[in-house]
Amino acid sequence: MRKKIILEKITIEEVAAEGKTLARLDNRVVFIKGGAPGDVVDVRVTNKRKNFYEGVAIHYHSLSPARVAPFCAHFGTCGGCKWQHLPYKMQLAFKQKQVVDNFTHLGKFAFPEPQPIMGSAEERFYRNKLEYTFSDSRWLTREEIDSGQELTRKALGFHIPGRFDKILAIEKCYLQPGPSNEIRNWLRDYALHHNLPFYNLREHRGFLRNLVIRTSTTGQVMVILQVAADQPEITEPLLHELTKAFDITSLNYVINNKRNDTFNDLEVINFAGKPYIEEEMHPAGRPALTFRIGPKSFYQTNSRQAERLYHRVMELARITREDIVYDLYTGTGTIANFVAHQAKKVAGLEYVPEAIEDAKINARINTLDNTAFFAGDIKDLLTDSFLNEHGRPQVIITDPPRAGMHPAVVAKLREVKASRIVYVSCNPATQARDIALLADTYAVVALQPVDMFPHTHHVENIVLLKLKSAG
Repeated sequence: MRKKIILEKITIEEVAAEGKTLARLDNRVVFIKGGAPGDVVDVRVTNKRKNFYEGVAIHYHSLSPARVAPFCAHFGTCGGCKWQHLPYKMQLAFKQKQVVDNFTHLGKFAFPEPQPIMGSAEERFYRNKLEYTFSDSRWLTREEIDSGQELTRKALGFHIPGRFDKILAIEKCYLQPGPSNEIRNWLRDYALHHNLPFYNLREHRGFLRNLVIRTSTTGQVMVILQVAADQPEITEPLLHELTKAFDITSLNYVINNKRNDTFNDLEVINFAGKPYIEEEMHPAGRPALTFRIGPKSFYQTNSRQAERLYHRVMELARITREDIVYDLYTGTGTIANFVAHQAKKVAGLEYVPEAIEDAKINARINTLDNTAFFAGDIKDLLTDSFLNEHGRPQVIITDPPRAGMHPAVVAKLREVKASRIVYVSCNPATQARDIALLADTYAVVALQPVDMFPHTHHVENIVLLKLKSAG
């Protein structure tokens, strides 16, 4: 049996990648799960390598004076909002540093100092979508176990990190504005009062499975309830009572007897109200744009900060009425439709067909006649024949998933040679990797970090690339 290694009285110096903290010991870096810069801790090593340790803080000798009191009762147990104990200005500083570190270590090219990170005006209640899980195997805290009281094991809440079958019962979440907390707690109380079966995630039995709540800045609310079987004698009375208790714009349910909670391949049944909600965005000097959001639609999770991000994209892209714009990984066409009034033509490319249908609807309801949307793998869509048919772009906007762009797409961008590329990413590491492959053709002109998710380690980044031969 391998002997446990305990590192004693280690001073945490800074925040590292993925929300871990960092210390140094005998010329070796120690990555620590937990803690804050300035804490003095004992660390149990979980992974020993030649140049670094990985470990968990197990004892705190002293706490950093920089710490602030977490505002959520679930902090430390829930897997979200891991930086609540850090002042928001410190969070922003570490996110800014994360962008610089990724471009320094992964990008072998010249780049300017990033612009100051755009912080979120809303540090709490900024999300427009949350997903909760029903479970008959509630996570019990040590205090609850030691109390000796008989406690219900039914819960509606979030997964415990690393435990697919254990759910933390949530009383109040500070991520989504009302009536999110009220709807969740009402459903939990109704189900407990009527003794409805909560789902067992290991044995796949039970009835109530999953709850999705979506809100919008327009005040509209969508609820999607997943149940394991078609039992209208249970579902219909529950949903009828829910409509009496709350003003819900779109009330839906899904019958899901699969072994996971994804429902993109399942029918969503609209029980009451519209089959969608609507969000608004406000391009500078233009009437508000309306975006229709269905149960399966993707939409940026922080609505107000997304609008600020899109304004910054427009500023950097400098689109003119003579420009053809390609929006790669367009999703439901939010960026494409947002910039369309500045362009001659916008082509949005996306690999999810349902998202493209949403993009077309959003263009139609906003009376935009200079957008076109295409579904398929980006590397297969972006061909010479496509360029010849739809025109070679002067501006390319790309906002790929966390994995970044396919190498074939990057190679094609080098061939297309648009004057400007605006690369938006939720993962600066893969963004820097892709841009390194473009470095012989494009110069990095500007970097703009954006905080979409306060109290987490995630950071969005916008990069403006300019074709070198363009002068």
